Amino acid sequence: MLRFLTAGESHGQGLSAIIEGLPAGLAISEEDINSLLERRQCCYGRGARMKKIEKDRARIISGVRHGVTIGSPLALYIENKDWAARRSTASKSGHIPRPGHADLAGVTKYRFGDIQDVIERASARETAIRTAVGAVAKRFLAEFGIEIIGHVVAIGGKFSRRRKLTVPQIRHAISTSPVYCADPMAARAMCRQIDRARQDGDTLGGVFEVVLADAPVGLGSYVHWDRKIDGRLAQAVLSIPSVKGMEFGAAIRNAGRPGSMVHDEITISGENVVRMSNRAGGLEGGVTNGEHIVIRGFAKPISSLRTPLRSVNLRSKKATRAPYVRSDVCVVPAISVIAEAMVAWVIAECFVEKFGGDSMSEIRDNHTRAVHHIHG
Repeated sequence: MLRFLTAGESHGQGLSAIIEGLPAGLAISEEDINSLLERRQCCYGRGARMKKIEKDRARIISGVRHGVTIGSPLALYIENKDWAARRSTASKSGHIPRPGHADLAGVTKYRFGDIQDVIERASARETAIRTAVGAVAKRFLAEFGIEIIGHVVAIGGKFSRRRKLTVPQIRHAISTSPVYCADPMAARAMCRQIDRARQDGDTLGGVFEVVLADAPVGLGSYVHWDRKIDGRLAQAVLSIPSVKGMEFGAAIRNAGRPGSMVHDEITISGENVVRMSNRAGGLEGGVTNGEHIVIRGFAKPISSLRTPLRSVNLRSKKATRAPYVRSDVCVVPAISVIAEAMVAWVIAECFVEKFGGDSMSEIRDNHTRAVHHIHG
């Protein structure tokens, strides 16, 4: 069983994670992890705190010897570089909740007297360590030829016009895009929207997509609700702060079409049984079907605005304006990276469940036998 837990607060000393169940024999380096962390951090629309932190770097604390996992829990740590400056700083939030954030629900649930106690863990800063965990999952999946990439489809109403690209094509196209969009013209329009929102003291949301290629048939299960892989993927993606909706394949458009225009017809190609389209997004009945997994997510604008919305002071019970806590204008490019990491994690979980073993060599043997059986 592959699982992980994270710990740490937004302005604490750092963030940590423990991964349990990772097989022995996986070659992994800190650079494998930190390259994905850099993509999460260095994108257009991020604010002053990201510049102050400069570059997140994960350290492998345990579970690896001579660059290879040894089967014991893998521990990761990311230092919060602004901790020393922030630890003596009084809370700016106090008793005024921000609309759209966990502030009001959090202080009510835990009976806190200071909203900062909510912000410390509800903050999207926690996704840095989840991205590191997902990078480990990506490294595992790469051993079996499984590729995954997240990219931006829309920001502020400006949409990419490029469709049906392969994972390598998307990776190449977004490598020079400040917003991780595969359409250069749309990317420039997205940047202009971000600049305009920054000038107006506002924030922007958008749409992102994660594409995963070459996942084997049969990950997940239809026999119980909590083993369906689409449900597990949905939980992982919707757990990312600001993500409020998602779809697999063309789910939203499919809802308005007749069945004859929705379901992927099946045919023979050589000796293989294949689908003639992929409107289902690679999943049928809670199980991977061998097609590309395509997930699209919808992110709301973040809840801290430089031109703040109306709120109340919980102590005085008087109307006021919400505090301005951080300065990101748009986090959709960063969310595309976080979603890539979370999808990789769920696929790795399901992969280990199906082809499990204590070592990479055992998993490879199990995977090879299963693939040989499928293809006769």
